[in-house]
Amino acid sequence: MELNCETAGKELEWAGRLNPGRWIEHSRFVALACKNIAAQCEDLSSDRAYCYGLLHDIGRYAGVTSEKHLIDGYRFCMERGWEKAAQICITHAFMIQDIKTSIGTFDMSEEDYLFMEGFIKGAVYDDYDRLVQLCDALALPTGFCLLEKRFVDVALRYGTPPFTVDRWRKTLEIKEMFERKIGGPIYKLLPGVIENSVTRCVATLREK
Repeated sequence: MELNCETAGKELEWAGRLNPGRWIEHSRFVALACKNIAAQCEDLSSDRAYCYGLLHDIGRYAGVTSEKHLIDGYRFCMERGWEKAAQICITHAFMIQDIKTSIGTFDMSEEDYLFMEGFIKGAVYDDYDRLVQLCDALALPTGFCLLEKRFVDVALRYGTPPFTVDRWRKTLEIKEMFERKIGGPIYKLLPGVIENSVTRCVATLREK
């Protein structure tokens, strides 16, 4: 099956019917961020980047899980022949290529854990992997956000495991890499990023 924007969008809609949730809108904003940034990079396809963004969390179709959605997404894409999308279903969560840097729970079999451990260690990352890693941190279900806002959002939900700061540092390095590629700030490519970050920050404080 050919992977294109229409196909990826339909698969996300299908997944959303099986497991509705805020992850659907998050995926759409990740995809749009990927598309906007890739469009400014001579060596990247904005359509491919958009597809990878839409599908990065597709493993959530199987239900509410933690790190299991990574391997579920990998298998989903591999079954359709989308090898790069399958890789990104796993690598988007590991900007540091070490399974021990995960912020989630490994709710999977030992066999799947060992597979993922080896896969992450041996994967060859390219700028599509790094772009989805970055854009995953730039998108809330309500829109684009500053990286620091997303860091806080994730920390409030998952806590701050030992590798938290290392993950933040790596994400900021990826941001700087793409800003060198496009010759300017990535935030100029993300409409409403400041307003959405401030609005969500106020909402978070009110929820406390």
